[in-house]
Formats: sequence, C-alpha cells, structure tokens
Amino acid sequence: MASSPCGNSNFDSGLEIKTRSVEQTLIPLVSQITTLINHKDKPKKSERTLAAIHRVGQAVSVAVGRFVAVGEAIATENQELKDEMGQACFEARRAGDAIAQLTDAGSALPSQPDGRLTIFSDRTGMVKAARLLLSSVTKVLVLADRIVIKQITTSRNKVLVTLDHLERVSTFQEFVQIFSQFGNEMVEFAHLTGDRQNDLKDEKKKARMAAARAVLEKCTMMLLTASKTCLRHPDCESARINKDAVFHRMRCALEQVIEIVTEARSCGENKVLPASIHDGIRDFKCSVECLRENLHALSPQSVGSQLEALVERTEDFTDSAYTSHEQRQAILGLCQLARQDTQQLVHAWVEAQSAHAKEATEDMEVAILKTCQSVNDLRRELHKVAVGRASDLLKVHGEQLPLQALKAAGAEGNLEAVAEYSGKLTEQKEQLVETCRLLCHVSGSEPLEITCIHAEETFHVIGPQIISAAQTLALHPSSKIAKENLEVFCEAWESQLCDMALLLREINDVFEGDKRPYLSLPRPGKHSLTNLKTAKAVKLDAEEQTSMAKLGLELRLLSSDVDTEVEKWEEQEHDIVRQSQSLASMAYNMHLFTRGEGLLKTTLDLFHQAEVLSEEGLQLCSSLHTFSTQLVDEEKTLVVTEMEKLVALCQQLQMGAKSPVQGKTATFQKVDSSIQTTRGILAAVLSLLPLCNKLNRKYKSERSSLGSPQDWRERQDASTPVKEEGALNIKNSNGFGVKSLEQHMTSLNLLESK
Repeated sequence: MASSPCGNSNFDSGLEIKTRSVEQTLIPLVSQITTLINHKDKPKKSERTLAAIHRVGQAVSVAVGRFVAVGEAIATENQELKDEMGQACFEARRAGDAIAQLTDAGSALPSQPDGRLTIFSDRTGMVKAARLLLSSVTKVLVLADRIVIKQITTSRNKVLVTLDHLERVSTFQEFVQIFSQFGNEMVEFAHLTGDRQNDLKDEKKKARMAAARAVLEKCTMMLLTASKTCLRHPDCESARINKDAVFHRMRCALEQVIEIVTEARSCGENKVLPASIHDGIRDFKCSVECLRENLHALSPQSVGSQLEALVERTEDFTDSAYTSHEQRQAILGLCQLARQDTQQLVHAWVEAQSAHAKEATEDMEVAILKTCQSVNDLRRELHKVAVGRASDLLKVHGEQLPLQALKAAGAEGNLEAVAEYSGKLTEQKEQLVETCRLLCHVSGSEPLEITCIHAEETFHVIGPQIISAAQTLALHPSSKIAKENLEVFCEAWESQLCDMALLLREINDVFEGDKRPYLSLPRPGKHSLTNLKTAKAVKLDAEEQTSMAKLGLELRLLSSDVDTEVEKWEEQEHDIVRQSQSLASMAYNMHLFTRGEGLLKTTLDLFHQAEVLSEEGLQLCSSLHTFSTQLVDEEKTLVVTEMEKLVALCQQLQMGAKSPVQGKTATFQKVDSSIQTTRGILAAVLSLLPLCNKLNRKYKSERSSLGSPQDWRERQDASTPVKEEGALNIKNSNGFGVKSLEQHMTSLNLLESK
C-alpha cells in the first residue's frame, strides 16, 4: 500500500470480507470519506460548506477514536490477537487523525477575491489517508470476527464433551441431568450459528450452514427418544443401532458447521459439488457463444469433449429403472440432436477459420443458435422428467402407508410384517434418494443443489433409522418409549417430504426465471429446542374450509396487491422488496391452504408457515429500521410508526403460531387467528411499500445531484447526528442508497491514480 501523510502501512487493502456485518459497518465510513474526496474536485468553497466538511472530518476522527477503543479492549481480552489488533488500531487512529487534520478549517488558505476559501491542497494525501483508514478498520473488523469464530468453536467443543457423556450414561437419573445441560448448550450453539448463518455473504455457505443446523435441531429430539429407548432396553441390538446412528449424524453436523465457520479443508467440506447437468449446459453454451467474438478461443475438440461430458451426465436419467421408455427415448433423441448440431457448428467453424474470417460467419451464427437451442431442449426435457417424477412420488407417498403399516406391525410385535414393510420403505427411500439426485441436476443454483443433497442424505439416513426403531418396538410391543421413538423418526420423514415439496416449487421457479427467496432451505423441525412436545397434524374439513374461504380470498387479494406494489420499485434487489415478495408468497400459500390446495396440507404445516412468515416480517422490520435512519424527522416518523405496527403484528403471529393447542375447536381457532394476523401484516406492508418507494426515489435523486455544495451542506446538517455517531457503529445495515463497497474501493483507486 502506498505511503500516507501519517507514515507507511503494511496492511492489505484487499482483505476479503466474508460477512455482511463487516461490510455494512464499513459502508457509512466509505460513504463519508468518498464524499470528502469528491469535494476535492472544487477546491474553492464557501465558509458554510467548509464548516460542513470540517464537521464530517471531525466526526470520522471521533468515530474512529471510539472504534479503536473497542478494538483495543478486544485485544486486551484476547492475548492471541493483541499484537495484530494493536497494530491495526494504531494505523486506524493515525489515519483518522490525518483526515481530521486535512479537513481542519484552520488549515485553509487565505480568502480568494471572490470571498471563498481554498482547502484540500493535498488531494493525494486525503486519498491515501482514506485508503489507510479503510484498510486498517477492515483489519480490525476481520480480527474481531475471529472472536466470533472462537466463540462458535468453543461452544461446539462444549456440546461435543456433553454428547460424549450422554452416549455413555447408564441410568435415567444421570441421563436426565446431562441432557438438561446438553439442551442449554445446544440452545447457545443454535443462537451463535444462527447469527453467523444470517451474516454470511456466500449463499452456498449459508445453505450448507442451514442444512447442518437443521440436522442438529431435528436430531436433538431423536437423540432424546433413542437414548431413552436404549436405557429402557439395554440388551436390544436394534435400539443400540438406532441410537448410534443419531449420535454419529449429530457429530457430523457439528463438524460441518465448524468447517464452514473456520473454512477448514479437512474431511471434505470444501468438497466440490457433484457436476450438475444445469451447470454443464450453462458452461457448454458459454463456450459456444464466445466463438462469436473469437474463432480461436478454444479448439473444436474441446467443444466436442464438453458436449460428451454433458451427455454422459444424462445417464443418471436414462439408466434409472424408474424412467419410462418414452422418457428415455426422448432424452437419447435430444442428446443425438445436440451432437448433430454441434458437428455442424464445428464444420462451419473450421470453414470460417480456413477463410481467415475475423468473426463468426452467417453459417456459424445459424449453427450456434441451433446448438444452443438443442441443449436448451435437452435441459427442458430433463427438468420435466425430474420434476414430474418428484411430483408423482410426493402424491403416492403422501398417505404414508408404509410408515403406518410399520407402526401397526411394531405395536403388534409382528417381526415378519415389520420385515415386509421395511422392504417397502427401503424401496421408497431408494426412489426418493434417486429423485433428489435428479433434482440436483436441474435445480439451477448452488443453494438449491445443496438443499437437494441435504434431502438426499436425510432420506438415506432416516430410512434405516425408522426400520431399526420399528424392529425395537416389535421386540418390545408394550414399550411406550419404543413407540414414541418410532413416532419421532416417522415424523422426521414426513417433515422431509414437506421440505421436498417446497424445494420442488423453488426449482420450478428458478426454471421459469421467477426470482423468489429460498423458502426450502432446511427449516426448523416440529421439535424445536424450546418445544419438544409435538402437536397432532390435522386437515380442515369441508365446513371449516368454507368458513375460511372469505379470509383466504382476502389474503390472495392482499398478496396480489403487494406483488403489484413491489413491481413499481426500480431496485428489485432491495431488501424491502425481496422480503415483501417473500411475505406475499407465503401468504398466498396460506390462501391455498384455506381451499384445501397447495403445499400446506395440515394445520401443522400452516402453523410452521405462519412462524416462518413472522420471522421474515421481523427481518423486513429490521430493513425498514435501517432505511429510516436515512430519513429526516417527519418522514422518519411516518415510516417508524407503520413499522412499529408491523413489529407488533409479527410478534403476535409468532407467539400464536408457537402456542400449543389441544382439540379440534382450539386448533380451528388458532388457524383463524393465524390467517387474520397474516392479513393484518400484509395490510401493513401494503401501506409501507408505496411510502418507502417514494422516499427511496427522492433520496436517490438527491444523492445523484451531490455536486451543489449548498445542497450537500443542507443534507449533511440533516443527517449529521446519525453519521457522526454511527460512522463506525458495528451493526447491520442494508446500505440503503450507497454504492457497493467494491465500487467505492474502485473509486478510491482511480482517485489516487489521478
């Protein structure tokens, strides 16, 4: 890094930022110092503008001082980071002092004939001080992030130790005592890893973290009942096998979390995802289309090899015993068509090279279009096969006949019947595992690929666990704990089928180009750590559906209105837009439930959807709060008032969804309350969206005209309290109205080179 007015720096300004909290902490600081540098373009300034610049410079310096004090306190408490943190804090303080000096009104040159003052004669010094400040502050934040990683690792180690103790207990009294400790430690671990998951920038890592945490949560209930069964029947081999499988899966999930957090490369976390057909088609089309610009970008042999590798992956479809003859022939025919079109492309390509053409000829252009069309047709056919098979399986297995038969046979002590139905469940498991593999090929995104792999692994593991639990019950048919244990594993299977239905819808959405939030990332099971007692899943009867029809229709209309409002936003990737779309999508699912349609089949599904919707609503409130910090008093009051109503409704829905009920009447009342509260949430969102859109456009327009010192000064006066106090406040922000951090850094690099 280049030297600065305050000395040389050894820090790497290209430190990789892996979490949103670090990035969002830097954005206000980057915004302020970029503003200071941009005002260097007009060195002559009025006294009022000069005072505003001085105030911002002093605010940056003061905020850096506070920030450094926190960093130094962290260094004192964590000796292993003391030297690095101390050096980074020293550099940050020095850079902050340099910026304060460069913006000091007392350093301005004498007045010019027009009565204006000249400041910032050392333009290069300001740019270098800014770069040094960003580099050192980033270093402090990254070092502080290591403390978070250390906390997660320490928490995991505590869980592992207690898990070992649980595995070796021999009495119920000892088990109850240690399991209580284990539950507390798991709650702490869940909070730490949940915060980390939400903070990760990498969507692939976020999906893997979600999968691992889902395993831990669901396995906690399995561990309880499997351990109790083993203690009650210590000589039962099937009970021991059942329990060992749960402990093994929990340890693997704990290890996966730590691999993600620490980015360890052992045991294969950073293993490469299986090559999917979707990725293969995308890469093949990219190679073919780049020939338009450069006829010598790659060789004809490489294009042919790329296609053959792609065709080879389709064998997962054509070699499957569950693929119909017609589907197999259609896939093989499309593969052959792709080969023929690629051969024609190669022929036209070679002719163009022989003619020393500088760009693609007309024959080549036609061949490129035909080749891309043929692989698109192949992708469409594979998608139809995979999604069609998954839909059929979900319909066939929706009644859970093998599970019901296993429960009945186990309760009767009929080992022969258990063996018979275990075979049927194993066949069902193999079908589901293979279908998840096919869905992975056509999922269309890495997070969804990871979710497919998680589903595949879950079916693969839980199937044998259900069988061992059923065998234990058959050997001890009067055992209440063995019966409860089998029930828990069957419910985990049913839960995964529901997750698969959500996954299927999202794969369709991606295929159709509909950008929606990933609702199917492994979600909390019905057995959360705070509520281990389960409720019975029921469906609404015809009379109840009729009663719900009016409410359901209102939900549909409101969700449609929300979709209409978000389409009016210019920034479709804005957090407020994404979260509002997500709420509308989930509310529409609840509307379908009132009609006996859609993916939510039982009241438990509805209550879980309500809980997820409330959490998404609270996330939207967080985004609205961040948005409101950019507003002036009257506008801020309007947004905050509506936001507070939304917070209250989301909390009401969350509490209602989690509250246990018994009996049909109470369950129906809970359904009615959940839908009514959801209707209120959508109505609140609908009132906020046009208001926020109007304010967003207004402030975006004002920021684009930052060139006027008078306007800039007035805006600084309005927002100074927030910026001065929060320039380096370590809290999440959605960066409303500010360029991405990467763009800011690019601007600084360009400024320094001028």
